[in-house]
Amino acid sequence: MEAWANMEQTERTIPVAHHRHQPVNINQVRVETLGPLDRVGLLITKSVGTMTAAILFTCLSLLSLPAAIASHNQLVIISWIAQTFLQLVLLPIILVGQNIQGRHSELMADEEYKTTQTTYKDLEHLILVNKQQLDLLIELTGKAK
Repeated sequence: MEAWANMEQTERTIPVAHHRHQPVNINQVRVETLGPLDRVGLLITKSVGTMTAAILFTCLSLLSLPAAIASHNQLVIISWIAQTFLQLVLLPIILVGQNIQGRHSELMADEEYKTTQTTYKDLEHLILVNKQQLDLLIELTGKAK
């Protein structure tokens, strides 16, 4: 409020920030800034993080199950469960869940970006209207004297 109170009647400036932040779509910026190795890593993660990969890894791990059972060694069977089945099968399933959560976050970020853009444009319009009203008030005040 001090900025308004200290303004002279003939002054035609508006006390607003000169360098307002322009919102950007961070999801688009992120994709544009990925390097070649990042793109390869993303491709591998997207490929492994599918239910198709989970099914293929399940089949692959089941190939060694008969040998683990035939050994009649509890340590071998427990090792097969922990090292082969759980790690090989749960990895893509966990990635599927993370991909779903990540996509949800991207959709939320896109919606927030669109909302911010709309608000930004509305505020720009309001600033312009306020400037026009201020100019008119200054003009009317000057004529009244």
